[in-house]
Amino acid sequence: MTTTKPALLYLCHRIPYPPDKGDKIRSYHLLRYLAEHYTVFLGCFWDDEDDRQHIPYLKTLCREVLCVPLPPLGSKIKSLSGLFKGEPMTLPYYADSGMQKWVRSQLVEHNIKRCVAFSSAMAQYLIDVCKKDRRIVLDLVDVDSDKWRQYSTTKSFPMNWLYRREADKLLEFERKISGLADRSFLVSSAEARLFKRLVPDQEHKIGFYNNGVDTDYFDPNLDYKDPYRDPSPILVFTGAMDYWPNVDAVVWFVRAVFPALKQMQTDLKFYIVGRNPTRKVRCLEETDGVVVTGKVEDVRPYLKYATAVVAPLRLARGVQNKVLEAMAMEKVVMTSAAGLEGIEAELGAEILLTNSLEDYQEFLPTILKNSTYSIAQSARSKVLKDFNWNNTLPKVGEWLEQSVARELEHE
Repeated sequence: MTTTKPALLYLCHRIPYPPDKGDKIRSYHLLRYLAEHYTVFLGCFWDDEDDRQHIPYLKTLCREVLCVPLPPLGSKIKSLSGLFKGEPMTLPYYADSGMQKWVRSQLVEHNIKRCVAFSSAMAQYLIDVCKKDRRIVLDLVDVDSDKWRQYSTTKSFPMNWLYRREADKLLEFERKISGLADRSFLVSSAEARLFKRLVPDQEHKIGFYNNGVDTDYFDPNLDYKDPYRDPSPILVFTGAMDYWPNVDAVVWFVRAVFPALKQMQTDLKFYIVGRNPTRKVRCLEETDGVVVTGKVEDVRPYLKYATAVVAPLRLARGVQNKVLEAMAMEKVVMTSAAGLEGIEAELGAEILLTNSLEDYQEFLPTILKNSTYSIAQSARSKVLKDFNWNNTLPKVGEWLEQSVARELEHE
């Protein structure tokens, strides 16, 4: 006898496939979990023409899919209306009347009682549909307001003012939506603690679930072709290279750290591996030993055959998938405190903390002597134990099935 799965509305700010970058990895695995237990109605946006081809695949997982184009330039212009409305610019960036109409019609037509919004921006579509008998779960991933506050410290006027304003206005919105929701999840215990400090009156509604890693895919024992074809020792950084924190990280590393490491090991190479490198990133190839690959078909060989992985992030929120994937591939990872957030790995035993040039200078000789294999092994064991989707995602299902204890008034 076949049992009909309950209907569920799932809203994402970016198409949750393919899982080839941080937020899409999390949103995709959440979708897979939800599709196993619910009849999913998916509403999302796409901002990359290459992603349109994946909409048919999403339709195999979901009952209905609405995937709306989100042109970056037009959306940026639209976001400016937030300045005049006294709201965060993030909201009009992702506001779409067609999406709002679709959400309301699906909720009514299919009597949907369970809703999941991925990112604070998508929660705007649920504000007017909160009802006592409807469960609302948010996956905020990171505390976006604090991310904008971090960005403001790196800029001068008027951008620092604009970013501080966005941080303040977005925090107001985060407080509002966390009050309306039954549960708000973040990507790590550290991120959840931060959000509880910022929204203390909603502390009892805030939790986290760790990201996972597909360790069968990120398996160092699979057969990979060496992409380097170079006997030189190689440090590698992976990530989307049009993402500001990644750009900031590699620029700082090349300017402040790599030249001194080259003096220690003259044939040392630094590979920057990732899609859409900005002009600022491309210019780093002018430094001897630096290679910018652009998009690659498979990042795993670049991890497998690297001497070590670096993640010198200075601006970061939440858990860094690039760090977890490198650990899963049994690589020694040298990362900053920002790159380590939410992973809680044992320093010196599972990962190496490198916040300064002196830290890199201390660890490089040991790495070059191949004396850190035990750290690499322990790194993979850490991921296998603590970052498994099968262990983390059921937390979402538990809250979707709990009875709603929402207060009657939302004035």
